[in-house]
Amino acid sequence: MQKFFYLNFKTICSINLLSFKKHTVVVLGYFFIISLLGLLLRFFFVIPVNWNFEHLLHTHSHVSLLGWLFLGMSLIIYRVFLKGCGRRKTKNHIFLVFNISFVGMLIAFPLQGYGLYSIAFSTLYLLTTYWFSWFTIKNIPEEIKDTFSWKLARMGLFYLVLSSFGTWAIGPISASAGTDSFWFNDALYFFLHFLYSGFFFLILISVLFRILEKRKVRFSKDLQDKFYVYLNTGIFLSYFLSVIWKKPSLIFYFLGIIGALYQIYGYFLFFKILQPHKKEFQKIFSKYSYFLLKLASALLIIRILMQLISGFPYFAELAFEFKGFIIGYLHMVFLGILTPVLLVLMAHFKMLKFSGKNLNLFLFTFLITEFLIFYQAFAFWLKLPQSANHFKILAGFSCLFPIALGWLLFGNLKLAFSKKQEGL
Repeated sequence: MQKFFYLNFKTICSINLLSFKKHTVVVLGYFFIISLLGLLLRFFFVIPVNWNFEHLLHTHSHVSLLGWLFLGMSLIIYRVFLKGCGRRKTKNHIFLVFNISFVGMLIAFPLQGYGLYSIAFSTLYLLTTYWFSWFTIKNIPEEIKDTFSWKLARMGLFYLVLSSFGTWAIGPISASAGTDSFWFNDALYFFLHFLYSGFFFLILISVLFRILEKRKVRFSKDLQDKFYVYLNTGIFLSYFLSVIWKKPSLIFYFLGIIGALYQIYGYFLFFKILQPHKKEFQKIFSKYSYFLLKLASALLIIRILMQLISGFPYFAELAFEFKGFIIGYLHMVFLGILTPVLLVLMAHFKMLKFSGKNLNLFLFTFLITEFLIFYQAFAFWLKLPQSANHFKILAGFSCLFPIALGWLLFGNLKLAFSKKQEGL
């Protein structure tokens, strides 16, 4: 592990030499670390682990969101919308600061949780997201400015900036009211909601539209406009689903349910727009990549239906009483929806390669662990029989995550450091 950190730090400090493929390997390295941290967290319930659980949990969540997903998305944004725009030095400086601040968080959070150094590196990372957003908007090529894909991506960047307000609030709230207060959780959920429901999803959707736009595929402008309005209205209103855990006024339940319904209709319009171009997708993506997109679509439907159900008081209280529902939901979103689509898009733009074998192992592990997590939650709720070895079984299957992701990571090292390189 020390060797990995040394090589990673050495690599990011020479970022001017990085290609898309090399930088993708760094990001995959962060994904591999996520799997190790997640595995360690699961072994807390099996054997004595001499470490602070909360500190590792914060590290795991930050690595997942900011190391793998955000940096992966930022690479995709640059590759799709900004490649060839110039300003290489500025762009390289942005990615350098991203990586340095992220490695700082990776070291500080396990040692102190929310402390001076972790907050300092988080703040640096946050400021760099502003820099990246400004750089992207300022340097977008003229031929892209009026496209629907850029309209979606620009809104995604807006959500990225909006989500940061929750992060800014966490520090003062932690110091004044503590991390167990209602306000702390509201600020944290504000950050998470607009980051993944807004930024992550809109960026991936925008890239899919951009791929089709470059192939001269035409869409119904009326459907596009409706999709844009309904989805974004739904994203804003569904935030209220994140605050009903503290049993607020019924108006918050009502607004949250309306937001969930708007998102459902928004995604219905999204699938309606893309349905006539199904054959085009099959030409663009390999059979396996197309399968991953279909799997992510199916899980997306489950996700938005779960959002709707959580708006009803009984089920909202149920979810917060049995944390397995929330853990399973978040893993479904990050590992079952966002990650497969991001990998497919990276492969499409030749930033990485994957085989059916290593991703099949990843998907198998994801499905098995999801079943175990959700079953335990349902078992507590419905008084179903449970295995006394549940946590051992869950930890055992979780060992396959580092194997699958290590396989994916090291399989791309040769590709990344080959002589023929496409400059970042």
